[in-house]
Amino acid sequence: MRVGLVRTVGVATALYGAAVTARPDLLARPSGLTDPAGRVAPATGICLRPLALRDMASGLAMATAPEGPALRTAVLVRIAADFGDAALLGATLPDRDKRIKAAAVSVGWGALSVAGLLLS
Repeated sequence: MRVGLVRTVGVATALYGAAVTARPDLLARPSGLTDPAGRVAPATGICLRPLALRDMASGLAMATAPEGPALRTAVLVRIAADFGDAALLGATLPDRDKRIKAAAVSVGWGALSVAGLLLS
């Protein structure tokens, strides 16, 4: 396992999760989940914050878990979340271009975690 890589991905994920928790528009806008004026509906923000908290928690686990089974489990959770996001966002976002971009970003982050897990 490339511990430095998975810890870096964990820190980046945790920071992004914290940012989206504070400002759901950081995820809503690139995902096309805004009204025509670019505003995020309160209900959308409510739905995005738990995802952001999940990212923050899984990222912190990757950044701080002791090497061995605990870190491997944290990385596997992150991989599952990223590939799950790719599948769901890629299938359900309202705009085709946004679906493709969201899926690509999610797969990219998941691939970084896979690489960190498998490379020695």
